[in-house]
Amino acid sequence: MEEDGGTVSAAVREHLRQLCLQEFPCGAGSWNKSRFLPQTWRAWRELVPREEEAGGPAEETVEDLLGLVCSPQSPWALLEGSSAEDLFLRQLAIRNPQMLKEDFLYSYFRSLQVVDKEVSLVDKDLLKFPKLEELVLSANQIKEIDAFNLPPTLKVLELYGNIITSMKCLCAHPPPGLQHLGLGHNKLLGPLQSMYITSQHWPNLVSLDLGFNDLTDLQGMMASLSTLQRLRLLVLQGNPLALVPYYRGFTIDSLARLCVLDDITVSSSEKHQFQGLRYKADVLAREAQFVVTIGNIRGVLDSSVLDPEPGPQGPLITYSYYVTYDFVEDEEGEGSEYGGVLAEIVKPTISENEAPEEAPAALAAPAAPDTPAGPAAPAAPDTPEEAEDSAESAPTSASQSVELESAVSGGSLPLPGSLGSAEELAQLRPRMDLRLCPSPGTVLFSTVRKPWADVIPCNYEMQHTLRDLVPLKAFLLAGTTVTIVEEKILSWPVVPPPVDSSSPAKGKGEKEKEKKEKEEKEKEEKDKKGKDGKDKAAKGEKEKEQKGAKKKRGVSKELRQDPPILRVLGSGLVVLEPLLAGDPLVSTLCTFGVIRTLESDRLTFLRDSKTKKTKKALEPGKAKNKMPALPGYESDYHPEPLTVEVQIQVNQCRSAEEALRTLVV
Repeated sequence: MEEDGGTVSAAVREHLRQLCLQEFPCGAGSWNKSRFLPQTWRAWRELVPREEEAGGPAEETVEDLLGLVCSPQSPWALLEGSSAEDLFLRQLAIRNPQMLKEDFLYSYFRSLQVVDKEVSLVDKDLLKFPKLEELVLSANQIKEIDAFNLPPTLKVLELYGNIITSMKCLCAHPPPGLQHLGLGHNKLLGPLQSMYITSQHWPNLVSLDLGFNDLTDLQGMMASLSTLQRLRLLVLQGNPLALVPYYRGFTIDSLARLCVLDDITVSSSEKHQFQGLRYKADVLAREAQFVVTIGNIRGVLDSSVLDPEPGPQGPLITYSYYVTYDFVEDEEGEGSEYGGVLAEIVKPTISENEAPEEAPAALAAPAAPDTPAGPAAPAAPDTPEEAEDSAESAPTSASQSVELESAVSGGSLPLPGSLGSAEELAQLRPRMDLRLCPSPGTVLFSTVRKPWADVIPCNYEMQHTLRDLVPLKAFLLAGTTVTIVEEKILSWPVVPPPVDSSSPAKGKGEKEKEKKEKEEKEKEEKDKKGKDGKDKAAKGEKEKEQKGAKKKRGVSKELRQDPPILRVLGSGLVVLEPLLAGDPLVSTLCTFGVIRTLESDRLTFLRDSKTKKTKKALEPGKAKNKMPALPGYESDYHPEPLTVEVQIQVNQCRSAEEALRTLVV
């Protein structure tokens, strides 16, 4: 054998060396030397065993040596996971070590399993194994295989977990009798791969595993696989092509002799339900469809009870809550059929207890109520109740954000190519919580903003239709990040700008014209006064009262809003790999721990007890000022953790009729 590291033959030699076939208790040595003394001619009277033939006191019997090899407690026992062939070779090295010649070893092996040995080359020394039928080279570093170095006697070839990008190298000289080919978890990519899976190259193939590659052309793959007349077992799950809704039905109808698909037996009812689907190959939409559903949020801290009551100069504080998740951007833009809302990434506002010099100039602290604030934003609701209604009906308002970076137009936020760490990203976006940014290649989606409640119903459902299936597979392997966000908005009364007294004096002609118009207006009002004087007086008195009440309150109806202050309440990863492995649904309850406190729950209870007067408290004979028991003072009180219900489903057709509804228009 050639001395070349990283080859199959080098790995086999290293394996034989680790078996210690020439060392104690195997092989020949002082522990069994009398068994291998040269034989000499003796008369029949001398046939009594000599003393050395009986074995000296320092020698071991064959049975004792075999016990040292076979006993699990022995220090010479084989390692766990060793094959039956390894045990046989060690026993043979004890019974008859002289047989272990190189020719014998080559002819002995019918199965070679070289797994996770960093093999990168299948060398020509493999042809020295004349009886080799099974070759397992999984979890190595093989990029290509010279098929001329494969023994022609092979029936099973497994190459799982390598970095093979094309099957072309195998088809140059494939083993003619190969029955099983395993190429799962490689890097096979492109529609041309189906050209190398035909009966011309693999006439006797019974089982084929191409799972977890990057194959996308289902129709072309079925056209090639249909030529394999002996194919009975097929694995394609984990490929992007298996994400289309009609994948299983189209495969079953295209391969009539198939018995097992993706480790699931093909039933006769499935063959009947999808009958004729293979004739619609050219019109079936090559896209995957997912439905994301977000249910109730529980365990949210009511932050409003911790804020002071708003004064006459404001601010009016409103809170809303929503859930974000990232997903691959749709091919033709995200639809609104299910009421989904794209989230807006807002640059953060500096809070009251943070140093103002650390914030960007565009994100200065809110202006004082008595200072002009520039252009006024649209009017805010007058009451907290109206604010809650507006938060529910208009989740993404331009008046609620400054310098919006919307995910609608740009997909994921563009990042410079030189960024190599989270620290650099943090410097680029000062004070931005990275959990509010979508991962590269994805778009951030958001539920509708909802006011606080003990149970906040999101009632969110969004369908995602994707045609670029390779990035979709990468996204499913990485998973999606689900985040619960609290949005705090401060609204201030709009202060009218002061009157500018330095305006230039009007001309003499303009003054006379204004005086004349004023006199005519007074004359008209004097003529009408006798007719409806009483009504006019009543109306004027009413307006006067309204102005007085407004002045007494000291709050302007016009409000301006500061940029939203976002706070992440909880964030976590949802694993989506089961969808790639064939599961139709991932349903989980994301739990982020307890964020509610004893004090906040007590304040919330006190506020609710004041605003909600129950009938039981007003019944006669009961003290009206009696306070019910407060939560938190009970020894068995346990606050509810912050949770959100998330469900992601991949659409799968159950019949040919259902699959035909996905026809391309």
